[in-house]
Amino acid sequence: MAWLALLVLLVELVNAQNPSCVNGGVQNGSSCSCPTGFGGPTCAMPACGGNIFQGSTRALGTTPSGASFANISSCACESGWGGEGCNVCSAPAACQSAFTASGRAPTTNQTVANSVSGQNETLTCNSKPRVYASSQMSCRVENPTLQGIFPLKSYLNIMRTLHPELSPIPGSTSFGANGTVYAQLFYENVEQFYCSADSCVQTLNGDASNWICQNLACSCFKGSTFCGSGPTDISFAINGLKGQLSIECSNATTCAFKQQDLNNVFGSGGLGMNGCSFGECVAQRVIDTTSDGNSTDTTNGSHKELSGGVIGGLAAVGALVLIALLALCFGFVKQRSARKAKIEVAEGNRITVEWSDVSYSVLGTNGGSLFRRATNDKVVLDSVSGAVLPGQMMAVLGPSGAGKTTLVELLAGKAKSGTTSGRVSFPSGSNSTAIPRIGFVPQQDVLPPMLTVYEALLFAARLRLPENVSDVDKRTRVEGIMETLGIAALRDVRIGWGGDVGGGKARGISGGEMRRVSIGLELIASPDVLILDEPTSGLDSVSASRVASVLHSIAHDPENPIPVIASIHQPSSQLYQQFDSILLMSHGRALYCGPGGFAPSEYFAREASGIAPAYQQGYNVADYLLEVASDPPVALFKIPTANSSSDTGNDFKKGSAPTASDDATLNEKGGKPAARGQTSARPASYATTFLTQIQYLSGREWKILRRDKSLFITHFAVAAVLGVFCGGLYFQTGVSIAGFQSRVGCLFFLGALIAFSSLSALYNIVLNRPLFLRERSGAYYSPTAWLLSRVIFDVIPLRIVPTIVVATITYWMAGLAHDAAHYFKFLFILVLFTLAMTLYNFLLGTFFHNGGIAILLSALSALYQMTFAGFFVHLESIPPVLRWLQWLCPLKFTLEALAVNEVGSGLMIEDTLSGVPVNVSASLIMNLLFGFGSNNYYRDVLVLFAFIAGFAVAVIGTVWWKVRERR
Repeated sequence: MAWLALLVLLVELVNAQNPSCVNGGVQNGSSCSCPTGFGGPTCAMPACGGNIFQGSTRALGTTPSGASFANISSCACESGWGGEGCNVCSAPAACQSAFTASGRAPTTNQTVANSVSGQNETLTCNSKPRVYASSQMSCRVENPTLQGIFPLKSYLNIMRTLHPELSPIPGSTSFGANGTVYAQLFYENVEQFYCSADSCVQTLNGDASNWICQNLACSCFKGSTFCGSGPTDISFAINGLKGQLSIECSNATTCAFKQQDLNNVFGSGGLGMNGCSFGECVAQRVIDTTSDGNSTDTTNGSHKELSGGVIGGLAAVGALVLIALLALCFGFVKQRSARKAKIEVAEGNRITVEWSDVSYSVLGTNGGSLFRRATNDKVVLDSVSGAVLPGQMMAVLGPSGAGKTTLVELLAGKAKSGTTSGRVSFPSGSNSTAIPRIGFVPQQDVLPPMLTVYEALLFAARLRLPENVSDVDKRTRVEGIMETLGIAALRDVRIGWGGDVGGGKARGISGGEMRRVSIGLELIASPDVLILDEPTSGLDSVSASRVASVLHSIAHDPENPIPVIASIHQPSSQLYQQFDSILLMSHGRALYCGPGGFAPSEYFAREASGIAPAYQQGYNVADYLLEVASDPPVALFKIPTANSSSDTGNDFKKGSAPTASDDATLNEKGGKPAARGQTSARPASYATTFLTQIQYLSGREWKILRRDKSLFITHFAVAAVLGVFCGGLYFQTGVSIAGFQSRVGCLFFLGALIAFSSLSALYNIVLNRPLFLRERSGAYYSPTAWLLSRVIFDVIPLRIVPTIVVATITYWMAGLAHDAAHYFKFLFILVLFTLAMTLYNFLLGTFFHNGGIAILLSALSALYQMTFAGFFVHLESIPPVLRWLQWLCPLKFTLEALAVNEVGSGLMIEDTLSGVPVNVSASLIMNLLFGFGSNNYYRDVLVLFAFIAGFAVAVIGTVWWKVRERR
């Protein structure tokens, strides 16, 4: 390591011979070339007395005994010179006499510029803020915040150089290149820090002068009052100053030293300077003839260019609008192409439904330890076979738990959570290869309650029929189906919730009528097979008979007979006689499959005599069959289920089924049929384009919103009341310390209000979930189209509009920043937060089937956000192991952006503490109390956009892959 020690020694020797220059000095061999007014080996010693023409021979300040820094408290300025350090000329004679006493002749270039007829031109002292060559200025710093911390006198000495070659003695009366600034701050005659900047441009407006410079760099003298030895060490702030510097002088005595960080700490006015004196020794000829150079006269107006951030934001918005327009144009093209396509609605395919050895089991539990459960498969269906031909209506009978619903769902191709095996086939009499269309009517009627019967059926027709079918033809088809179902008289009656709409405000249709509407929704798409799960459950005998008559007429239609399969729980004698064939089930197995009427009773009397109970003449055959199936002898499962021929000439036996030309093999977990040939039970794609789906979904949502005005009016009214309440609570908040706390409290209240009020979005998703599941299973529309329509007609009228109402009322009543720019930035943040929280609740509502769990998690997450928002706990004081959780808190970024927007308007805290006046920037208080960054507004906007994008993708993914019909 000897070589390393030698290297360190060499570095120390070099540093000793070549000391680091300060105060803007430039290394010149073993010493430094110093700016005007400074000297010493490192330019650390300020000048004391004399004049600037004396250059390096000028007397320097002294270091009193026991002091660490030189000071200029004992300096006495010569006549005609003033300012802190005696750098500012005050009379033309002082410049002329000092130049003559210096004994230095001007250079050749200087002679050309400043001489007349070969003689040196008389110098003058320019005491105005405008700079011609190189000007000195000295000002008293007056800022309440700075004076509250450092109460003694502070001065700023600034040298502004525009054209150094035009000064009398370049290098002495000027320093640096064109457009440079050097500044030093003195506190009680001792220098505290210095700054430099370049690329300066002088802007003139009458007598006012404004300098805008780039590449600001400041350094604090370690151990000075400002930087270590005083009551507060602000060296971290001074050393971190960078970027753009602005020196604004509105008149000959008042100026401001501005930089973004300084403005945040000391207010929008930066470091205010009063009692300024300006002095520039320059030839009168220069003043009369020189051009402005890099000065700009703004007397006749000014032009402000857009910032890079604004341009970038506008470009991003423009790109999004362009993408949306391109997508819309693409949708129009696809829609137009679909409407011109030659697609016909197939009628009369005369499909036969056959199934063979269909079995289904689910995972059951049977004992086990505390941490491990012993599981056994529970058999729901066991090798069930059967068939239904066109023109037949089959009833699947059996007691509760016999497997009726499971069988019809498997025949309809519904996804199941258990394990399925067997074969389902759909042979066609016309040898058509078209995919069979299966209509399925569930046991519970799930219908849009705010629509009329005609509107609900027309909605289904517009989305389930090919797009090339005209709207007139779709309306005609709806009218015909309503006549067939006997509900034409209910054309303009709202469906309601099984009787009353909206708690008795309007009458809805009856249960039997709702069942017929559900059947009509399936008939709209011209199904090849119609399967129903207990279509008569919950209906009186008359309504059940009407439903059965409708189904019978559908099955026996002379032009287009459709096989009908319906599970029936306990039919009446009249209802039982409507069915052509019967499938009797018990404990998941088929006891009989064959003709209806009295054939089953005759079969059991002939084939199961002594095993099955005897049939009593005059007894309801359906009741007799249910009695047999409720507790069948074990031996009954071992004999053939039927040995007689049906009226169609087909024989059915237990465990066998007719051969099919097209079939679907059921042999996988989840109950989905493994397709073989053209056998899929569901449509391969949607009948309409995405744009058409959006069009009709939006139309339905708009109708519901217009008819159910109570939800929108309630949201609007509550928003207005809460706005007045919040605005009155924080009415015209002041600028004291307590007032600032109230301002942030007002912002926090608005954020928390949005977080909790968005819970209603979760309720709407849970409420509309069953309807979405039914319509998705029927291939009405894509999940993305449904979500987009929900966003348009839920988020905008019920979330964003109320947010704007409550925010606007509160904003102006509370007296927040009174300008349009900050108001719209305020609204922008709240709208983004509303979108994020609404999508988050959409995610909970779609991910959890149980609405109670979703509401609980939403409420708990709102409380979590309030904890990590920064209002109740300083973000920097949170233990590191938990601090990362703030990045998962949208409310934190919302509150920070709102607070930064408020203090960014130049808000100053004016108060009195123990009789001492305090005038401090609200930005500093915000950082100290809450840990918010003063420059984090646009970062927070990007983070909120990230939350919105993340939640949107999660919602779409959840709806596509999880929110689907599974039985």
